[in-house]
Amino acid sequence: MAAPSSLASSRLAAAAPAPQHHHHQNHQLRLGCSRRRAQRLVAMAGSGKFFVGGNWKCNGTKESISKLVSDLNAATLESDVDVVVAPPFIYIDQVKSSLTDRIEVSAQNTWIGKGGAFTGEISSAEQLVDIGCQWVILGHSERRHVIGEDDQFIGKKAAYALSQNLKVMACIGELLEEREAGKTFDVCFKQMKAFADNITDWKNVVIAYEPVWAIGTGKVASPEQAQEVHAAVRDWLKTNVSADVASTVRIIYGEVP
Repeated sequence: MAAPSSLASSRLAAAAPAPQHHHHQNHQLRLGCSRRRAQRLVAMAGSGKFFVGGNWKCNGTKESISKLVSDLNAATLESDVDVVVAPPFIYIDQVKSSLTDRIEVSAQNTWIGKGGAFTGEISSAEQLVDIGCQWVILGHSERRHVIGEDDQFIGKKAAYALSQNLKVMACIGELLEEREAGKTFDVCFKQMKAFADNITDWKNVVIAYEPVWAIGTGKVASPEQAQEVHAAVRDWLKTNVSADVASTVRIIYGEVP
């Protein structure tokens, strides 16, 4: 969910879903609001609809989020684009109750199984569904590298979320030192394997390639770098999952402008 680094902004953009047609990648959807430092998730390739999402991370107040929701409600959105926002957990209910149904709502995390004695955790998938969430972001680099979640833990989270009818933005991406060491594909494939080991039905999964070195650093992966990884992930899916999943799953690129 790419990419996912503040409040979602006017710089949400979607690229065309047709595989390997480079001239499509400049098609964009722009939403008319003034926030700047948002994470954007950009759809690139796949045979499904366009996809654009904004991860608001741990940013915003009731007042600023109310203003942002008003801006989003006033935006004109193309009909062939799925638009998703991921507010901080404590504001999900506020957003869900005031945001147009045209835009879906995501959580930024969920627990690995059913709720219980897990003090401080962000809810169970059942609770997220209960408050109206349709999506969850899993495997984001900040969960991996700051919180310390490992690949298999993330894969199991994804399986449980999907079993409870939450759609999943499954994040992958390499650190700068891993890219410089020529390990980008190794890292991304290892992360993909953990998802594939646990996911049996991919129709409600969007893969978000978010190179960690391009998150909040001012650096941006070139279209060629992003497409190279996207193509490699599709090839990996074709070999390790199925040709159908490889041709239909949406892969998006995430960054923080």
